[in-house]
Amino acid sequence: MKPHRLKLAHHLVLSYGLYKQMECYRPHPATPGELAAFHSEDYVSFLSRITPDNLRQFSAQMQKFNAGDMTDCPVFDGLFEFAQLYTGASIDGAIKLNNNETDIAINWSGGLHHAKKSEASGFCYINDIVLAILELLKVHARVLYIDIDVHHGDGVEEAFYCTDRVMTLSLHKYGDFFPGTGHIKDVGAKEGTGYSVNAPLTSGMTDKAYEDIFKPVMDKIMEIFQPGAIVLQCGADSLTGDRLGCFNLSLKGHAECVKYVKSFNIPTLVLGGGGYTIRNVARCWAYETSVLLDADIPNEIPYNDYFEYYAPDYELHLTPEPRENMNTDASLEAVRVELLQQLQELQGAPSVQMQEVPPEFDLKKEAYAEGINDGGAGDDVRDRGNGRTSKGKGDGTRRAHAAELYDGDGRTSKGKG
Repeated sequence: MKPHRLKLAHHLVLSYGLYKQMECYRPHPATPGELAAFHSEDYVSFLSRITPDNLRQFSAQMQKFNAGDMTDCPVFDGLFEFAQLYTGASIDGAIKLNNNETDIAINWSGGLHHAKKSEASGFCYINDIVLAILELLKVHARVLYIDIDVHHGDGVEEAFYCTDRVMTLSLHKYGDFFPGTGHIKDVGAKEGTGYSVNAPLTSGMTDKAYEDIFKPVMDKIMEIFQPGAIVLQCGADSLTGDRLGCFNLSLKGHAECVKYVKSFNIPTLVLGGGGYTIRNVARCWAYETSVLLDADIPNEIPYNDYFEYYAPDYELHLTPEPRENMNTDASLEAVRVELLQQLQELQGAPSVQMQEVPPEFDLKKEAYAEGINDGGAGDDVRDRGNGRTSKGKGDGTRRAHAAELYDGDGRTSKGKG
């Protein structure tokens, strides 16, 4: 899950001009104290100290916390700073929603749903989603978490498994697939019984099949649970052609979920997630940004610094692969019926006695004032001569970057979203 894919998404959002319809903010780096609102202090301390140069000093801790080259969570330069930034952005988005300063907040760098309280997992080190939900719970009695990544959102479900204040909905591949959780019978425990909603699916999910599960279940959730805020994880590894995913969704099918969630007019935090064909990740999140803005954008990708990644067609939308959907009509109907029955059995929206709202995290805006809602010309200083061609004059050759995953680069299929 290389941060390089965020550059591609950022450049597409810029080149389509979508940023002109948004308020853009520089996130604050989440402090160790903020991270410890969910994660254990010794785990946060470990992440803050480990680097590729001192791995031998932390061999026992790496095994304990599931980090290092022998795991799916390698240590790289700037790991902790990266985690602080993507987490800070999610917390900032939640605070904006709490303060009624926006109705939709987007952080495509967030959505790392596998991280546990004291363990990295599936390329996820800090669970920004859990921390953002904890922030939202300071104001909202109930928060709905929706996960459309191809992998089960196990870290978020586990964090809120025993509470009725957070409902989690995950549609994912299940069966001999990471992380191996998310059975339809995993419905929560104690006060949270019935508030974990899992739709276990198999390979080949199409737009229509996905929609036929998603919309009826969402309707019932909104009727029964009545959330005050929503967190939507938009993992792009459920798209067709993903290197690790096995669904067959088009951009429009994936974005239909985003559009449907938006239609309820509930304060919503929109996050990224998995996605391992990075040019398609950028396509997906740029398009879904346009959906959230109600803005039409052309299928022709505008020129940008990564234009050659989109060869040979230089188009935004994807064509699903001509392969069989292994989810039969009968199996999908069975999942839909069971989930609707699970929701129907809940005793309406749970109530909670609200107390004085705790203070929000100190954003230290003065220290970052130069990045608050400015959009100045000096924000994006790049070498204009690096790899540029005249607009529309690409030679049809896709440009590879060292950050993109290929079958021959030593990676195994044990990738996660």
